[in-house]
Formats: sequence, structure tokens, C-alpha cells
Amino acid sequence: MKATVYKIDGSEKGKIDLPGDIFDARWNPELVHQVVVSMQANARTVVAHTKDRSDVRGGGRKPWRQKGTGRARHGSRRSPLWIGGGVTFGPLKQRLFGKKANKKMRAKALFSVLSKKFEEGEVMFVDGFSFTEPKTSAAKDVLVKLSGIKGFEGVATKRNNAVFIATGEKEENTARSFANFGNIEVDEVRNLNAMDLMNNKYLIIANPEKSLEFLTSKIKQENK
Repeated sequence: MKATVYKIDGSEKGKIDLPGDIFDARWNPELVHQVVVSMQANARTVVAHTKDRSDVRGGGRKPWRQKGTGRARHGSRRSPLWIGGGVTFGPLKQRLFGKKANKKMRAKALFSVLSKKFEEGEVMFVDGFSFTEPKTSAAKDVLVKLSGIKGFEGVATKRNNAVFIATGEKEENTARSFANFGNIEVDEVRNLNAMDLMNNKYLIIANPEKSLEFLTSKIKQENK
């Protein structure tokens, strides 16, 4: 399999060979769904927390004696029946929402989505972003030029979840240049996962030789 590598000005630089195990894998929607749901669950932050009757303050003594007052009997002001008392069946921050998905499952899901996106013409290979300093205007110019490539017109026009840029290594200037674009994510290829790909329309892989080298190493780990 071969793919075109582009320069940041939108012109073609050459071709690159793609490993079939990564870009010609079988589409497996069930596995992708399972992995994405597990990642969303593991990223969930439990904030809501209520206090039950053992956590609230007060209630050290009986409000009034058991008999003879004409009022209903009560044993503690901590009761959920009282204002300021505990909450019955409220949410607790100790709840665990995590779901397990092992490394092989995550890798296979990633390759399945990569193959699907490549098949649908939503993966672009760029030789690299040469930002000498963080600059939003320069990043915008790059997007406009890349959007001139057939099939990638939405790179510069899609308003939400447009592009995920995967760099071969950490590129601070690239990340900061695109930081002001709410529809673009930038991260290293080693952090690429199925959920990131499903959340964005296009994938731009920078430094394709280095990026593919890392993705190929994931195949070897999967086959161990």
C-alpha cells in the first residue's frame, strides 16, 4: 500500500509505503465501541458526593424524650427526615465507573479505525510542521493550504472536531500554534487512540516515517 506525502504548502513531496496490518485491517465496530466506551468510562471524573446520616454534624442526643410530648418520636437530628440531616441513596464519589480494555484490544481498535479512515480518504500524511515559534496565523495559513488538497476541504472549514494532528515526537511550537483552534487537537502519535480518531473527522500524521515506525512497533507488542 502506498500513500502520498504532502508538504505544508499543499504540494506533493512523494510516496510512502504503508503497513497493511495498520491501514488495511478489518473494520470491527463492536471492538471499537467497546474500547471507546471503556476509555470514556475510565476518564469519567466522579464529582457528586452526598453525606449520609453518619457523615453530617450534630445528632449527639435525642431531640426530645420518647413519650409524653405529643410529637413523633425521633432518635437523631441526623435523620434524612430532618433539614440538615443525611441524604438517602445520594451519589457517592467512591463509585467506580472504570471498564477494562487490555493493550491488544486498544491496539486492534486503533488499527481498525485507522484503516476505516484511510479507506474513506480522511488520513493525510505531512512531512512535518516547521514552526520556529508558536504562531496562530502561521497555523491558519497551513490549514488553508492543506484544505486545497482534494478530499480535505473540511480541514479549514469544519467548525467542530475537524482535525487530529499526530506528530512523530513532542512539538511544542506546533501544539501551541494550533492551541487557539477549538476544532483541532495536537498530540504525539504514541498517544493516538481509537477515541481520538472517532472524535475527529480528519487525521493528519506528521513525520510519517517516524510515526509509522512507532505504530509498527505496536504490532510487534500485540503479537507477543
